[in-house]
Formats: sequence, C-alpha cells, structure tokens
Amino acid sequence: MNRMKTNCTGMDSKLADLLLDPHSASAKVQSHVAECDGCSSELDELKATMDLLDTWQAPEPNPYFLTRFQARLREEREAAPAGWLARRFARLKAGISYGPGIHVRPLAAMALTVLLLVGGGAYLDLTDWNKPVQSSGQAYVVHDLQILDTNAQLLDQMEALSTNDNGD
Repeated sequence: MNRMKTNCTGMDSKLADLLLDPHSASAKVQSHVAECDGCSSELDELKATMDLLDTWQAPEPNPYFLTRFQARLREEREAAPAGWLARRFARLKAGISYGPGIHVRPLAAMALTVLLLVGGGAYLDLTDWNKPVQSSGQAYVVHDLQILDTNAQLLDQMEALSTNDNGD
C-alpha cells in the first residue's frame, strides 16, 4: 500500500485532465486510476461536482438595473448640501467616489517623468559621472621633456658606439 501512495503524487492535475478529456490521458494514468481506490474515488467526486455544476442555472439579471443605477448616481451628484463646508466635503466625496472631472493620470505621469529627469541629471552632476579628468598643462610639458631626455641619452649612446667602431 505504501507503494501506491508514492505513485499518487502529482495525480491531481492528471485527474482533472482525465475528467475533461479522457482520450488524451496516458494509459499509465488510466491504469493507475483503475487500480488505486483513492484516485478513483477522487475522480468520481470530481465527476459528481461537474455534473452538479452543469445543472446550475444562473439567474437572469434585471433589465432595468443599469438604468436605475445610473439615475441614482446622477441624483447623488446633483444633490446640493446646505452649507459651504458641507458642499466642500460633498465635492471632495464626489471626486473620490465618482472620479475627478479631469483625468489626473496623464498629468501625474508627466510630473513623475520630469522629476525622474531632473533627479537623474542632478545625480549625474553630483557624481561627476561623465566629466573628464582635467589635467594641468604642466604635465604635458614634463612628459615632453622626459621624451627629449631619453632621445638625448639614445643619441649619446649611438655617438659612443660610432666612436668605438672607428677606433678613436
């Protein structure tokens, strides 16, 4: 019996496939369901549930529901409160409940884009991300003098070799 329990792992999805399309299930799954009492009872319960769901009928919606709903919303919007404070609260409540008169999402997206661009530019400016290293002109002069010095040493060595070859 312990061997059957290890074979039943992962059979839930296979049982659903077997229930919906019995011809597409593999022979191994069908033989397992035929041999295993737990899986066959589970399949029978799934079939009973599906049969019960097939007999259920959804109630027909009232054809005047949307008309009444729109009229009620219109009445709520047009109802004017008595005092100025009550009107302010009512306007705020209507803005939250029924949505604002203008669409705020494009304005919010544009403001966020501007904030990201300004913030990113400030970050790059503060971190010196793409600024080249500024070096003084003196470093170039020193480098040129070092090259001339090595050339002078090379010329001295060549002159010394040429004098030794001549036998001087």
